[in-house]
Amino acid sequence: MADIDIFKSDDPIAWCPGCGNFGILNALKRALAQLGLKPEDVLLVSGIGQAAKLPHYLRCNTFNGLHGRALPAATGAKIAGHDLVVIAVGGDGDGYAEGGNHFIHAMRRNLDMTYLVHNNQIYGLTKGQASPTTDKDMVTGTTPGGNFLGPEKPLALAVAADCGFAARGFAGEIDHLAGLIEQAVRHEGFSFVEILQPCVSFNKVNTFAWYKERVYVLDEASYDPADRAAAFQKALEWGDRIPLGVIFRSDRRTYEDLAGLKGAKPLRDRNPDKEKLAGIFEEFFA
Repeated sequence: MADIDIFKSDDPIAWCPGCGNFGILNALKRALAQLGLKPEDVLLVSGIGQAAKLPHYLRCNTFNGLHGRALPAATGAKIAGHDLVVIAVGGDGDGYAEGGNHFIHAMRRNLDMTYLVHNNQIYGLTKGQASPTTDKDMVTGTTPGGNFLGPEKPLALAVAADCGFAARGFAGEIDHLAGLIEQAVRHEGFSFVEILQPCVSFNKVNTFAWYKERVYVLDEASYDPADRAAAFQKALEWGDRIPLGVIFRSDRRTYEDLAGLKGAKPLRDRNPDKEKLAGIFEEFFA
């Protein structure tokens, strides 16, 4: 296990006091340390939003891009440097609205990387508008009469898409969440971890207390995440009981395996044929 302090950043944290993002940050640090990784082994990629600020508060390689576009950047980075541990980070708005199409295709490709989505069921950075996962009838800045749309079900979508690894954690259960992130990184293929994260400023319904009354950890002895039909049922379970843990796991072949990248030298370490490149450029610009 690595020293957790090697991932500590000196940048001041701009989240609200009591924000669920602090628990996620601590869990991620623990997971990286438990994996025995060093800062230079890890690349964190994010878009825009409160969740997307997380890479700023960790000492490792980082790339901060456009809203909803974390996964395309992470995909390119992983293909070019497939020896890196690539983790994309975003919120429910960033990942399920603007980035929803990228989420679907990332699961289809099954590239060996991890996607952490902080789901606070609200747009936190832009002051509390309804997001794709906002509960029905919730009053927000954009739904003053109550949200008349039902919430998106990201885990059910992940099961339907045959996602390599799909799990749910809670920012209030840091040890359990750290273990889930560790499993996600170890999984060979695309790993998706949805993290329930209260927003103390703009979501007064789905609070820490609200979740504490409802979340429960799946019994690993009796629940089989390889059973797709059972996983779909668990992915839809929401309300009085909300399951945490590994919801679904698939043994599909990875993108790296299918594309012949497995065991090959990363693109960034290869010496390109400069004469061939010059010919391509000459033909292209002719």
